Amino acid sequence: MLTIPQEMMPVILPFVALFSETVWDYAQILLLGAVLAPGKRTVSAALTVMGLKDDPQYQNYHRVLNRAQWCGLTASRILLGLLVATFVPADAPIVLGIDETLERRRGERIKQKGVFRDSVRSSKKYLVHSFGLRWVSMMLMVAVPWSSRTWALPFLTLNAPSEATNQKNGKRHKTSIDWIRQMICQVRRWLHNRVMVVVTDGGLAAVKLGLTCVGMLLPVTWVSRLRLDARLYGWPEEQAKGKRGVKAKKGKRQPSLKVRLLDKGTKWLKTEVAWYGGRTYTIEYVFGQALWYTPGFDPLPIRWVLVRDPAGKYEATAFLCTDLTADPLQILHWFILRWNVEVTFEEARAHLGMETQRQWSELAIARTTPVLLGLFSLVTLWAYHLTKDKPFPVRTSAWYAKKKPTFSDALAVVRRQIWFGLWGKYVESTAKPDYVLIPTAIFNGLVEAMCYTA
Repeated sequence: MLTIPQEMMPVILPFVALFSETVWDYAQILLLGAVLAPGKRTVSAALTVMGLKDDPQYQNYHRVLNRAQWCGLTASRILLGLLVATFVPADAPIVLGIDETLERRRGERIKQKGVFRDSVRSSKKYLVHSFGLRWVSMMLMVAVPWSSRTWALPFLTLNAPSEATNQKNGKRHKTSIDWIRQMICQVRRWLHNRVMVVVTDGGLAAVKLGLTCVGMLLPVTWVSRLRLDARLYGWPEEQAKGKRGVKAKKGKRQPSLKVRLLDKGTKWLKTEVAWYGGRTYTIEYVFGQALWYTPGFDPLPIRWVLVRDPAGKYEATAFLCTDLTADPLQILHWFILRWNVEVTFEEARAHLGMETQRQWSELAIARTTPVLLGLFSLVTLWAYHLTKDKPFPVRTSAWYAKKKPTFSDALAVVRRQIWFGLWGKYVESTAKPDYVLIPTAIFNGLVEAMCYTA
């Protein structure tokens, strides 16, 4: 049975306990095949690149995803532990980015599919809806030694069907915000003694999400975009002694951020901040504290930051943070990190075949996309250990001088190690040292990968 090279085993060994001995053998083949296969990430593609396309017992590999008993939530906890231990210092906060992505899928047998806004194909003027599966993914924001930007590493991904889909399937509906609240509570239990910061986009901003974060025994700091017309209030005055009735939860209504933006009397602070793409940019900002109120929920204490572009290139934007003592520029820094979540989604589609899988089994569908996103983090971990204290190889050419490694370079490092690990043990001393012996199955898999790349 082909196995993972010894140099890569320390990263994967903690996952052994999830599987039975037989299933673990099949799972290793699928894992290696998913890393090595170009294009589609189907089970058949993984078997083909591993030289096993003629294996008559191919159904055993499908069963790893559609039938075998193993817990994806436990796998997420193990992966998070590995990522934190490798990339996050013990005294540093755990910064998590959460966002949705759409896996475009069609087919009558896919029960969880729905119609959602396609954020990749949509614009401000043109709205596109697509059939597919909506996934909510939580990623760890970390600095990797070979890159100048922060990387977003997925470790927990859940399917969030639409309300219409849940009604059709007879299931209780949970919104994306409900799923995010549940995910945050789960990770808070896993990291019960660490400082946590959660960053979401404005489409996932809700008072009840903030109340969940601040209501924990060890509160989680939540950062998000804030609507300019959000209802903001001051703190209530102390109720007079002897006065009957329910105590007020909020004070007087504050001017909206939109009003503050247009008010000529607003005193703006000017500074340079680390911007998208690793560059600096000059902004003007003003900040304050307020109670954000939505009918049906208690007011949420927030620190808001209103930012405008003195050059007029970008629209004014507001941000919120549930830590009332947080520095305004730190809030902006946390939110800018969220952009790396979008980069990860794009890299997973381009290099790990996300959205190309074709299972029909509900269990296999529920497992495959979270596994492919988790594979992004595993490849990053492998690349880190394989290049530790070594130069990181970067693919360049006469027409393109790449300065920093990207995920494609990390994937190439791991693939190279796997290929040499698979055939290296078969190398024998010969009279011609320029030649090596490669097993036919492995050679055929390598040829298939090269010939059918497109």
